[in-house]
This record gives sequence, structure tokens and C-alpha cells, in this order.
Amino acid sequence: MSLAFIGISGIIILLAVLFFLGMPVGFAMGIVGFCGFSYVVSFKAGINMIGSTAWDTFSTYGLTVIPLFIFMGQIAFYTGVNEKLYNAAYKWVGQIRGGIAMATIMACSAFSAICGSNAATAATMTTVALPQMNKFNYNPKLSTGAVACGSTLGVVIPPSVVLIVIGLSTEQSIARLFYGGIGAGILLAVLLLLSTYGICRIHPDWGPVGPGVSLKEKIKSLAGAIEMLVLFFLVMSGLYFGFFTPAEAGAAGSFFAVIISLFQKKLTWKGFAASVNDTLRISCMVITIIAGAVIFGRFLTVTRIPFDIASWVVSLPVPEFVVMGIIFLIYTIGGAVMDALALLLITIPIFFPVAQKLGYDPIWFGVTITVITTMGAVTPPVGATTYVVGGMAKDVRLEDVFKGVAFFLPAYIICVILLMLFPGIVTFLPALMK
Repeated sequence: MSLAFIGISGIIILLAVLFFLGMPVGFAMGIVGFCGFSYVVSFKAGINMIGSTAWDTFSTYGLTVIPLFIFMGQIAFYTGVNEKLYNAAYKWVGQIRGGIAMATIMACSAFSAICGSNAATAATMTTVALPQMNKFNYNPKLSTGAVACGSTLGVVIPPSVVLIVIGLSTEQSIARLFYGGIGAGILLAVLLLLSTYGICRIHPDWGPVGPGVSLKEKIKSLAGAIEMLVLFFLVMSGLYFGFFTPAEAGAAGSFFAVIISLFQKKLTWKGFAASVNDTLRISCMVITIIAGAVIFGRFLTVTRIPFDIASWVVSLPVPEFVVMGIIFLIYTIGGAVMDALALLLITIPIFFPVAQKLGYDPIWFGVTITVITTMGAVTPPVGATTYVVGGMAKDVRLEDVFKGVAFFLPAYIICVILLMLFPGIVTFLPALMK
């Protein structure tokens, strides 16, 4: 039995059996990786690999950045920053057709930039935004689609946990990935806004015009969101100028978030306890997935599948952009059937070396595949973010939520095409860093 056959069998078992049985992603990858490694090398070597991998993973200083940024987002969530951001966005663009849906996307962009979680943003904005859009007779397909797609921006716009994990997995600068994500995130947000405008041109009754707001009220609304915008500026500027590392940035962001919340008198002991609890739960889940992915990656390494695929793809008699298009197609399909973070951790050991051999910028590649897998968060059959919105919008059929999302999917495709044609959208800001 060849090593390649063993490796492919392990991947099939992981995807076709364990994932569909509902086994947690981290444990599924760990079990397949351990069994496969033990079969190829030896059982004793597999035991040693498990022990060393677990120790190396859980004792890595770089992983401290994950719970710190998650805690910062949870503090923002439990102090009601979402309502302030939504109100400010609504005041500025709610007076044009489809404007409240646009305001929702803008608020999702701002909140997800602080929170960094698709699910948290989707749950929050569904609660805050849908009642407002229902109040002004917005079509449920437009309103739920805007919330679901706007919430996915949390994966692209920093501080993104997914970008942090990509940086740790590929040994790339997390700060540079963050700054690369700004350009891609803004582009995707603009395309989602344009999609909303186009939908309302085709279906004018889907997004009625909201009431007029004076310039004074617009300016006044900014005061409610200024604290979190300052927080985002402090974190990103500190990273840019090298005042602190990504882990220190997470600590500083969490500290400032708590101080701002106390200053606003919005943080209760109950909210603080809930923030800590959610941070521990989400962080344990993410770090367990990382450990499982590392074990699975060790198995793939001994089967030489990553190196064989890289060599085969590079030798194909087709232009480099065609090869990259094939890789992106794989990510598009994979993102629709499994969790984005798990997909990236499984495939990065395979496709990252390919991108490097083809001469593509590693920061550009990391950010671009994040955008692609983000699309999977709202497309069936998994579409976790869409299910969150559908589950909370009790009066809207899940079928209508997916139909609403479908109107926004071209925005993701156009975004990826533009990133391929103009890579400077991602690489410009990271290139300016010292």
C-alpha cells in the first residue's frame, strides 16, 4: 500500500465519515492523524508524536493572542456596542432606498472588526437589525441576507481569529495579515453595499426609504460609536508602528475595552462573567482544532501528499493563474461543506507550499483564501452563519434566508477576481510596515 493511498484514505475518512457523524472537528483530525501516523511509522512513534504535539501546541506563546482578542470582542458584545454602531450607520445611510440594509452591513463591518466572530455578529445583528427592517417593511429575503453576509466580514476584517490561525500555521506575520485584511475587508463590504443597491433597483419594494435625519443628528450619532472606533485605531496603530506584538495588542485591546466599558458604566458583573465564560469556551474550541490540525498535518507530512501535490500542480502545463483558480475552486467547494477554520487548517499544509512555489505573495494568499472560505459560511449545505440568522429570525423561513443570501454571492466572486487582478489591494498596507 503506497503512502499516497494511505494519505488519501485518511482524508476521505476524515471528511466522509467522522465529520458527517458529527464528531468535533479537532478530535476528528487528531484521531485520523494519530491512527494514520501510527500506521505509517509505528504505534510508539504515534504516541510520542501526540505528546510532543500537544505540549508544543498548548504551550505556544503565540496562541495567547486568540483568547485575548476574543475577550476584547466579548466585552464589546456585552456592553451593547452593537446597538451604537448600528444606530450610527442607520443615521447616515438609512434615508436612501435599501439604506437600512446598507446600514446593517456597515454596522456588521464595524462590529465584526471588533468582535472577530461570524456567529456572534450574526446573532447580535439579527436581534438588533431585523426588528428595525421589519418596522420599515423590508423584504425578509433582503434583511436576513444582509445580516448573514455582513456578519461574514468578521473573518476578513481584523482582528480576525482565522487570520491569526493562518499566521501561526504558515509562520507569517499576524500584523501584516491584519493589515492585508483591511483592504480586502473594505472591498468586500463595498461590494455588499453595491449588491444591496442593485437588489433594490430590481425590487424597489424590498427596501423602502427610511425617514430623513438632520446633519446634526448624524454627527451626534457618531458619539455612540467613537469609543470602539478609537479602540480599533489603538490596536491597529500599535501593531503598525511596532509598539507591541500581536499578543500584546490583544492584551492592550482587552484592557482598553474593559476601561471604556467601565467608563460608559455599561459593564455589569454578570456581563463580565459571561464574557470570560464565552472567551474560555470559544478559545478552547479553537485551540483544540489547531492541535488536531497539527496532528493531522504530521500524518500528511509522512505520507508526502503535500509535497507530491505541490510538485504535480507546479508541473502542470497551464498558466499560474489557472492553477490558482483550481485551488480557489477547491476552497469554494470545501467552504460550503465544512467549517472555514477547519478547512483552512487541513488544506494550508497542502496548498500554501504550492502558492509559494508559484511565486504568489504569502500574505495575499492567506487573506484571499479567507475571503473565499468566508463565502462558504453563508452557502448550503453548511452555511453556519445563515443557520444562525435563520434560527433567530423565527418568522422567516430558512429557505428565504438562503434565497436572500444568493443575491449577495456575486459580491464574493467579484471580490476574489479583483484581488487576483489587483493584489496590491491586500499587499499595499503590509508593505508599508516597518
